[in-house]
Amino acid sequence: MEKNDATKRVLLISNSTLYGSGYLDHAEKEIRDFLGEKKRVLFVPYALHDRDTYAATAKERFERMGYELTSIHQAFDPIAAVNGTEVVFIGGGNTFRLLKALYDFGVLDPIRRRVNAGMAYIGSSAGSNVAGPTIKTTKDMPIVQPPSFTALGIVPFQISPHYQDPDPNSTHMGETQEERILQFLEENDTPVAGLREGAMVRVEGAVMTLKGSSGARIFRKGLQPVETTPGQRLDLFFVTQSAEVTA
Repeated sequence: MEKNDATKRVLLISNSTLYGSGYLDHAEKEIRDFLGEKKRVLFVPYALHDRDTYAATAKERFERMGYELTSIHQAFDPIAAVNGTEVVFIGGGNTFRLLKALYDFGVLDPIRRRVNAGMAYIGSSAGSNVAGPTIKTTKDMPIVQPPSFTALGIVPFQISPHYQDPDPNSTHMGETQEERILQFLEENDTPVAGLREGAMVRVEGAVMTLKGSSGARIFRKGLQPVETTPGQRLDLFFVTQSAEVTA
């Protein structure tokens, strides 16, 4: 991460909707606590095709929480919209479509700069995926081709949302999510956080804490996967890995 990590504030949510509840219901308490007195949120709906409907859904939900939400796709100047907001919220959908649009509209670098300077960032699902260095650990189908897999890189680990543990009773013979992540680590050094449904990562400066109602599985090159539970600091695992790799 960069020199100005002390100001960095990021909330990464594995999923927008948890079984048995409505849109962002399971994350409302954490979102409110994370945003504090901030009121103006810029929504990025690029991950879905119907941006108008998606933006309307997000606007209604955030207004119920007491926040003013506008959508970047309705802004005359998307870059100016990023530079003028207090919070960016990037919603879920297809990660490849999302990243391509971030490049197409020229907002990838402005969002990165603003977050590194202290602007609050909320990501959900695909919006969490693009917070990592690349989108190489997404589960989505590449329905479009972005110029690069390089993403925001505002956290030093890959995100793998909607993480599902292998089912020992399943007759499905395809690769599990864990196997795919281990394949990623055969070719890459970046750690991966497999976030189960209901899990979130909150970044406050250099401290990264697992939040939400479920755990995460941390994958690091050359090391056994680690189980974590809500309340644990995730950054300690990444620091430990760096020390072990360089030892």
